[in-house]
Amino acid sequence: MTQLSTVLITGASSGIGAVYAERFAQRGHDLVLVARDGARLESLASRLRTEHGVAVDILRADLTQADDIRLVEARLRDDASIGVLINNAGIAQSGSFVEQTGDAIERLITLNTTALARLANAIAPRLAQAGEGSIVNIGSVVGLAPELGMTVYGASKAFVLFLSQGLSLELNPKGVYVQAVLPAATRTEIWERAGIDTNAIPEMMDVNELVDAALGGFDKREPVTIPPLHDDSAWGTLQAARQALLGGIKQSHAAERYRSVGAH
Repeated sequence: MTQLSTVLITGASSGIGAVYAERFAQRGHDLVLVARDGARLESLASRLRTEHGVAVDILRADLTQADDIRLVEARLRDDASIGVLINNAGIAQSGSFVEQTGDAIERLITLNTTALARLANAIAPRLAQAGEGSIVNIGSVVGLAPELGMTVYGASKAFVLFLSQGLSLELNPKGVYVQAVLPAATRTEIWERAGIDTNAIPEMMDVNELVDAALGGFDKREPVTIPPLHDDSAWGTLQAARQALLGGIKQSHAAERYRSVGAH
């Protein structure tokens, strides 16, 4: 791509997605903005066109709906100008697991995992063939530890991290950069939509600070960016412990501690 590539951003009408749109427009990138709220998208697009002189296309889509996912997939496959995907659309959910409905769980999993993976899958082959481009997946620190609560949401964000790390192993050698961004609580509308009182959360990061930090990791080509983690050596320690655990797995026999089970 000899010129700046177009950036497609999901969940772009507000919050993290809207700030990503602002920042990439400031950098001179044309944009494709995806969200459910067409009016808010058009308002944002109009302002970015005026203030930054970039081309901004809007794609109204509800990524919990299969037909809309396919619409965005087609754009990612067919539009060769799109070289960056910001997989940002997502929802949170309040209440314990036993209080949630099956339909609500399905909607969260569809948006936070299925749509994200399918959109990455739609653009990855083209980027790999071109030997350049980027996929950014917005996860969460909640995906690092089930102890942090929000069981289904956390599980969906653990998927985002695992997928991103696997994609990085596959695609980085082909010239494609994959970044997982793990925010902590960030001041956006996602909390209100989930029915969660933000006053009950003692510390929240400003969304502009979050995106600027994420873009700092993007520019450094970090595979995993955790803006609220102040001691970055802790991430390296966790990764080293995981590799040590994997090294201790011997596939041919069960561990000694289990061998007496059923012996009687």
